[in-house]
Amino acid sequence: MTAIENPEHWWTVRRGDGPVLATAIHDGHGLRDEVAAAMKLGKLDRLREEDPFTGQAIVGVPTHIIAHRSRFEFDLNRGPTDAVYQTPEQCWGLEVWHERPSPELVGRSLAVHDAYYRMLGHLLDDIAADYPRFALIDVHSYNHRRDGPAGAPTPQADAPDINIGTFSMPRDDWAFLIDPLIEAMRGFDFNGRRLDVRENVAFQGKGEQTRFVHDRYPQRGCAIALEYKKFFMDEWTGEPDPAELDAMRGLINFIASTAARLIEP
Repeated sequence: MTAIENPEHWWTVRRGDGPVLATAIHDGHGLRDEVAAAMKLGKLDRLREEDPFTGQAIVGVPTHIIAHRSRFEFDLNRGPTDAVYQTPEQCWGLEVWHERPSPELVGRSLAVHDAYYRMLGHLLDDIAADYPRFALIDVHSYNHRRDGPAGAPTPQADAPDINIGTFSMPRDDWAFLIDPLIEAMRGFDFNGRRLDVRENVAFQGKGEQTRFVHDRYPQRGCAIALEYKKFFMDEWTGEPDPAELDAMRGLINFIASTAARLIEP
């Protein structure tokens, strides 16, 4: 239904041509054995706060990374001080653990978190050696029916179909990319309709991965946090809408190709 659950798999990396890569760092659902044994949170509750199918959405981008470990083992979009949720206040009020995880368990989780950013740095260094500028499309999804499957969804005014997060980037420096890219996304034929695409409404793009890119590659790397509202699936059962998922994949491919055209000299 979602990403690979084999606890031996941390992530999948595919390297291809072009100055654009896509990531799905919250697609993962897998846990290593010691984490699964310590975890109180059920699979379906965990799945609701993960980003299933975002990995499937980015496979058409020649260079992409799909994470296979759950964000409840370590959250790749948080810094190392809070990448392992330890209290309900850190994760939507959820009781994640039977008892607070040991420092040893946390340390082993953080070691994989650290390995991800070492790997990402090497990959981006390689891309930066070939291209004067590059873009990372950081694909996520978000819930909009938090009052239950029969409850009213979040009003559209507060929950665009796609939220573009630009908080951590020097926005003026990348306006030549962001502004036409948003307009292109608004004009995309998504199963016969146009999507509501807005900037910094539901989320602002304050995650660790975008910060990492902008700090490490100033003026050269642009990381764009892209949050799909979960209109492409039932967020309570986890069931996808295949037609919407196909269109989602088509839009990601379109975003990547448009971004490449805009940033290449």
